[in-house]
Amino acid sequence: MELKAKFALYFQKLRLPLLILVIGLFLMLLPSGSRDTALPEDPGERMQEILSNTRGVGRAIVLISEQGVVVVCSGAEDPQVKLDIIRAISSYTGFGSDRITVLKLADET
Repeated sequence: MELKAKFALYFQKLRLPLLILVIGLFLMLLPSGSRDTALPEDPGERMQEILSNTRGVGRAIVLISEQGVVVVCSGAEDPQVKLDIIRAISSYTGFGSDRITVLKLADET
């Protein structure tokens, strides 16, 4: 009976660490959430695709760097389109408007 009491006392001390260990192992076995998608991995390409499909933007080229974002697009001369692009880029990257440049795409001939 003394052995049973020692075991119960030992288990009482280790109950919380064992519970944490079991929960940790369970969480490690859960799927990581990564999935295969057809979306481009480059954030610039992703934004380029989104902006190119936005009304008024037209063809867009996007360059994202650590210093900021440059967008060259057909619709850059329209102030509303330019503002929409700056808001979208700012929302996606977290950059302020002072780090986002929107330029007019040269006419293609």
